[in-house]
Amino acid sequence: MNAVGNGKPIDHKGKPEISDHPTDNQLHYKNEAIYFLEKDMRPGTTMNFQFLRNSNTATFLPRESAQSIPFSSNKLPEIFNHFSVKPTSVEAKTITQTIEMCEAPGIKGEEKYCATSLESMVDFSTSKLRTRNVQAISTEVLEKGATMSMHKYTTMPGLKKLAGDKVVACHKQNYPYAVFYCHAMKPTAAYVLSLKGDDGVKVKAVAICHLDTSEWNPKHLAFQILKVNPGTIPICHFLPADHIVWVPNHKSA
Repeated sequence: MNAVGNGKPIDHKGKPEISDHPTDNQLHYKNEAIYFLEKDMRPGTTMNFQFLRNSNTATFLPRESAQSIPFSSNKLPEIFNHFSVKPTSVEAKTITQTIEMCEAPGIKGEEKYCATSLESMVDFSTSKLRTRNVQAISTEVLEKGATMSMHKYTTMPGLKKLAGDKVVACHKQNYPYAVFYCHAMKPTAAYVLSLKGDDGVKVKAVAICHLDTSEWNPKHLAFQILKVNPGTIPICHFLPADHIVWVPNHKSA
């Protein structure tokens, strides 16, 4: 199988996945990207990967509380003051980068939104999926004793394709409270598959397959790894554990 670990998520323009503007934040979750083909999800396929545990423990504020705090590059002094952060500190830089990424325009075909509360994440996701009958799924490392090192994982039977041709993926950012960068792109397919590591650790992994890559940069890392051309074949990748994917609950939804 052609796959890669230890990279950073890359977007369709060959830059960090959810920003079309190369800044030094490089997406704060810094988990690996791994690209593969749909056929590689069949049972018995092996790949090397590292499923990092989520170290970002910031929790959501209630929507009313989140809305009472400014979230804008025009209000940075007020935000720093609210969280007692010095403007020259690392924390201030992180806050600034997250807000700037949220304010940057999306790439072609992307509908994006930064959710500062669980309620706003649900509202955005259900509006883009055009149904309130949705489910939220994430990659889960099922054993608490999992290590942080690279392991060889084998795909187990039980691949499940989730409903719909559009998903909303939400990526957690570094911020004083939980902020998720959510975006919807179509056409996409979402899968849940079971993996078993050479150390015995089991992972319920979420994979996203981009069905139309014709608009992607020909120099995109995925094409280099898989040795395919834009628009010729769907390209898939796993989602790290601190991402949430929203999909319709049923095909009829």
